[in-house]
Amino acid sequence: MRSILIMAAAATLAASAAFAQQGPPPGGGGGPSPEMRALFQQVRDACAADMAKLCGDKQGREQFMCMRQNADKASPACKDAMSKLPAPRQQ
Repeated sequence: MRSILIMAAAATLAASAAFAQQGPPPGGGGGPSPEMRALFQQVRDACAADMAKLCGDKQGREQFMCMRQNADKASPACKDAMSKLPAPRQQ
């Protein structure tokens, strides 16, 4: 009986370790890469005043989408930073 419990525990640990080593699910889900996080931070820094003025009622992804929709009203520094972002994914 004891050996069955030990084998069951070992199998459970092996399965959980294998699951933990899997990468993100297909289509992403692992979050943005370090490079993308750096780009988003550059946009936040360059566009802070524009974001507050044009899209202050939004946060996160909605704020970035709002900024893309209002890019023509943004400052030159903000426009330059936003031009380095990839095109938004189609839903």
